[in-house]
Amino acid sequence: MLNQYETVFIITPVLSEAQMKEAVEKVRKYITDNGGEIVQHVDWGLRKMAYPIKNKSTGFYNHFEFNAPGDLIGKLETEYRRDERIIRFLTFRMDKYAIEYSEKRRTIANQEVKKEE
Repeated sequence: MLNQYETVFIITPVLSEAQMKEAVEKVRKYITDNGGEIVQHVDWGLRKMAYPIKNKSTGFYNHFEFNAPGDLIGKLETEYRRDERIIRFLTFRMDKYAIEYSEKRRTIANQEVKKEE
């Protein structure tokens, strides 16, 4: 059975646009190659952090929502630790209320996009 997860990771701000996209694509590919299925990816962009990490006060934030088997999470977090471009990450399993809220949020966002068109 697949569980639904959310993961947010921060990429160091010293990278070029291409290097940043490559780091994000590496995470996406790792999830899909190991039995996961991406539900949503949101690039939150360059943001100021609450406190400096590795002498950096900003970072590129990325959010993935995905379905995956439970054993993938440990492997994914090991990949995060190995990638020097990723300076922080957080992954958690979503309960039924979080999944319901996320689906509502996506529906509202899709409706707003259709209104703009």
